Amino acid sequence: MRGTITGKTIVCGIIGDPIGHSLSPIMHNRSFKKLGLGYVYVPFRVRSGDLKKAVEGIRGMGVRGLNVTIPHKVAVMQFLDRIDPLAEEIGAINTIVNDGGILTGYNTDATGFLQTLRDNGVQPSGKKVVLLGAGGAARAIGNVLAQENARLTIFNRLQQLSWAEDIAYRLARCYGADVKAVELSRENLQKALPDAEILVNATSVGMHPADDQTPVNADLLHAHLTVFDIVYNPSPTRLLKEAGLAGAKTIGGVEMLVSQGAISFEKWTGHAAPVDIMLRSVLSGLHTHED
Repeated sequence: MRGTITGKTIVCGIIGDPIGHSLSPIMHNRSFKKLGLGYVYVPFRVRSGDLKKAVEGIRGMGVRGLNVTIPHKVAVMQFLDRIDPLAEEIGAINTIVNDGGILTGYNTDATGFLQTLRDNGVQPSGKKVVLLGAGGAARAIGNVLAQENARLTIFNRLQQLSWAEDIAYRLARCYGADVKAVELSRENLQKALPDAEILVNATSVGMHPADDQTPVNADLLHAHLTVFDIVYNPSPTRLLKEAGLAGAKTIGGVEMLVSQGAISFEKWTGHAAPVDIMLRSVLSGLHTHED
């Protein structure tokens, strides 16, 4: 019977820490059910010290594929057999496909981000962009913005400023991009934001359960900005609420979650993703969480 887990059920999932906030399980499981596929999608909390063992488990148990989220998008690459050229270029992966024990890493964040930006009528070419964060998602977003010839400034905390500097160096070397890295501080944001055209939050600041946090003070936001927060839980985030009050155009993380998830779904199953079902599932999951 459709929906019943048997010895033939194909397992996919997501690894991260924390993982309880993830809406990927409801998004993918409802999509599998809609298409009548014998798949199930399971969330796995994996601590950094257990990452190598978790990857070995993928092979050992024949897990078909995984999504990878905070904090493993960069570290997991060393344990895979193959890295897709785009993911290699970015230096981070968020999707693993298991073909008979051969594990290949892909990055669907970059494509998902750009598609979402364009779907909202925003073209980054030539625009001055402030990117917050220097983790795996920021690497993907920075890569695609550099390819689109955006003028990019990457902000990160002083303790990990070298991460942002590494991304800036790579992007300048690969694409001749106009990119720099600076400390994430109010003073630096105060200098950069007045004439910025796009602000992207690629940090976890504001993610549930820390719903009351924001990476940018409200008084620094303005009506000429497009503010894209990749955090999708809660929706909208405090950053997006305050950006909307300032008159800025806002884009939430739900759309990017669905866009990148659809690409992963197709890599695992070989079927076109039911994007409408995926979107409705995420929105439903958010509503349930709020209740």
